[in-house]
Amino acid sequence: MIESRRFFMQNLLDPAILFFIFGVLAGTVKSNLEIPPAISRFLSLYLLMALGLKGGFALSHSGLTATVGLSLGCAVALAVIIPWLGFWFLRRFTSDFNALAVAATYGSVSAVTFVTAVQFLETHNIPHGGHMAAAMALMESPAIIMAVVMAGSLRLKAAAGLTPPKSGDAVAVSPPAGPGRTIGKVLHESFTDGAQLLLLGAMAIGLLTGESGQAAMQPFSGDLFKGMLSFFLLDMGLMAARNLPQIRGNSPVLIAYAIAGPIVHASLALGLAYLFQLPVGDGILLMVLAASASYIAVPAVLRYALPEASPSLYFGLSLGITFPLNLIVGIPFYAAVAQKVLHSDSL
Repeated sequence: MIESRRFFMQNLLDPAILFFIFGVLAGTVKSNLEIPPAISRFLSLYLLMALGLKGGFALSHSGLTATVGLSLGCAVALAVIIPWLGFWFLRRFTSDFNALAVAATYGSVSAVTFVTAVQFLETHNIPHGGHMAAAMALMESPAIIMAVVMAGSLRLKAAAGLTPPKSGDAVAVSPPAGPGRTIGKVLHESFTDGAQLLLLGAMAIGLLTGESGQAAMQPFSGDLFKGMLSFFLLDMGLMAARNLPQIRGNSPVLIAYAIAGPIVHASLALGLAYLFQLPVGDGILLMVLAASASYIAVPAVLRYALPEASPSLYFGLSLGITFPLNLIVGIPFYAAVAQKVLHSDSL
């Protein structure tokens, strides 16, 4: 409990987190403060590139080990289990398409939450593997694939009259992936997304260049990182505040899921990390990935792949509730719990 309180207070006083809170306050009072979309896009690409380089440099030191394989295997397992469990739970309280969209959103990951967690670990000198950036990339697509495939199955059943419509379902059966977008195209986009490719490409470059590359890129991927993260979190705070009104009118169960679901998902990750004796730093990042929810990549795909679902629901829950809670409270809480439960020689 003392460790959790210490982590929480230190996290709350971190400049990047304070900029996020400032952004939330500015958005709440309806300030005209705004980060231009082009700059916001640049910042997100910078963070992914810097994160990939850091991961590659770290991986060049540690090499490919059994621990790396176990960590990546746990990440893939969670990326399959979490959206499946989420769908079968949520469909009791909303339409099948809404349940599928929310489950896919929470089955994927938030890169910004992960980047912030990495910064948290570095601030507290908690060792972690650079390969966890690859784990993040691996966890993004399975939920999208599940959503696209299951949505097609739901449409076929609805068209055949095998399933009665629920409240919130579209009356008309929409095309499988939106106008002019086949399932294959949606899946191709999920695997070749520019952000993912940049992350993996930067990691490969970091792995190939090693120490010499790290020294050359330190001013870019090291010295600038904290300031860029703070600027981006300011923008995220503004977005979170502006999406809070979208949550009004939703079922209390769905709002509770946005709060309790991440804790359950993080607990699943902690169980796997304990079972396979992963290092504490890797276990913390695995918990953060499992607890996070996508608010960029998955919603962008779902808007076309699942037109029957309500974007205000899955986008509002992930960005309006889960993202702020994970950023301010979740990361220090997961770190404190993991340090008590996991065993590692690195500490």
